[in-house]
Amino acid sequence: MGVRVRHVVTGHDAEGRSVVVSDEATPAIEVGAVPGAQFYPVWGTADGTTTVGTGAPDAEVFPFFPGVGGTRFLLLRFAPESSAPSPTGSADDLSAEVEEKLPGLIGAFEPDAPGMHTTDTIDYGLCVEGEMWLELDDGQEVHLTPGTCVVQRGTRHAWHNRSDEPALMAYVIVGAGRES
Repeated sequence: MGVRVRHVVTGHDAEGRSVVVSDEATPAIEVGAVPGAQFYPVWGTADGTTTVGTGAPDAEVFPFFPGVGGTRFLLLRFAPESSAPSPTGSADDLSAEVEEKLPGLIGAFEPDAPGMHTTDTIDYGLCVEGEMWLELDDGQEVHLTPGTCVVQRGTRHAWHNRSDEPALMAYVIVGAGRES
């Protein structure tokens, strides 16, 4: 199955020394609307200004897309499109499950263009394993292989795994304002 996702969080003790606050596996979240996909929300910061220090760390992983100044860090394993099963269940039930497990994700997607979405974020994406294709508004596609970095600047896009093996992407998502 490839890379196992684990996250280590550092912080400070009462004397200000650096310490490991937590070290644990990051569980996958699966939803029926995207069969075969595994979402690993690792960490995030609140919208606005982020601070560091001796206070308790805050892991803001939802809503899925942060507001201005907020961040999210996640990994997403994509099943090959050729072998991923079709979603089963009513559209309303599938949407409700996504909203329950991954709040804020479903609203970004276009119902008439599968996978296409636009967010007010700057997304830094890294292909960790496998192969992915980034589809843009004009139908252009970019092939991504391990080590390929993508800077997604609030444009309409979709992600596809057109290979026959799972692919893993890592994302840092930064909430941004949109110019008119």
